[in-house]
Amino acid sequence: MSRTSTVYKQYLLLKQINLKKKDMYNKAKQLGFTHTLVVACSQELDQLLNKYQGIFSFKRAG
Repeated sequence: MSRTSTVYKQYLLLKQINLKKKDMYNKAKQLGFTHTLVVACSQELDQLLNKYQGIFSFKRAG
C-alpha cells in the first residue's frame, strides 16, 4: 500500500470516527448511556478505532 493511499485511508477513517462519535453522544444525550442503540453505536466506534489503530501500527512498522 502506498503512503498516499494509507494517509487517505487514515483521513477517511478519522472522518468516520468523528461522525460516529457525534452520533453516539447525541444518542446518549437523548436515550441514556446504557440504551442498546448507544451501546451498538459505541461498538461500531470501537471497530473504527481498531481499524485506525491497525493502519497506524502498520504505518509505523513499515
